Amino acid sequence: MNLPKLDNQIAHFGYSLGLNTMDFVIRPSDTFYTGFDSIYAVEIGRFVGFNINMIANIKLTNYLDVRFLPGLTFGQRNLDYKYLKKGEYRLHSMMIESTFLDFPILLKYRAHRINNWRPFVIGGVNARIDLASQKKIKPEESPKIRLKRFDAYYEVGIGTDFFLEYFMFGIELKASWGLFNMVAYDASQFSQYFKRLNSHMLILSFHFEGGKLDKIKWWE
Repeated sequence: MNLPKLDNQIAHFGYSLGLNTMDFVIRPSDTFYTGFDSIYAVEIGRFVGFNINMIANIKLTNYLDVRFLPGLTFGQRNLDYKYLKKGEYRLHSMMIESTFLDFPILLKYRAHRINNWRPFVIGGVNARIDLASQKKIKPEESPKIRLKRFDAYYEVGIGTDFFLEYFMFGIELKASWGLFNMVAYDASQFSQYFKRLNSHMLILSFHFEGGKLDKIKWWE
């Protein structure tokens, strides 16, 4: 068996790399459609982004850990508006780029180890700060809505750890749902369309933990 002492350690460290897709859950206003000059639909354009996180894992019991994974998440979503203008159907696409500071705290429940692999489930909360939410809008991008800077998420996921010779390698698939309405309202009908706009993410992560990684002095 590889890394036989890893499960007995009170704490171990590592890093994580991953891919993500960002989305919105839209609840339109009850009065968004008024006829001749109106938005009648909004669709989401999804793109692949990436994330990088540090890992601090603390053992609580034989099968339960608490994990703190501060890091950065980069991604993009488009809001594609279909609307009427002077009786003609038109399309306006808004590119929403986000750079999040992540501060997730998760509980990891791990099954009994089977040789050199072990499945697990995770769940917890994440505070995200969008560093790109307040950047200046270019004239060619107008009109464009702004999003609020801070959001809180709840997260659940599943994965598998593989014990290699020098470190533990984990694959994790996690869903993340935002709790707050993210629209920064102004007088534009492009923001007034939304009664609520909540963020949603799907994240595929690759973890590198423990073993010889714990001997790296991360603070240097």
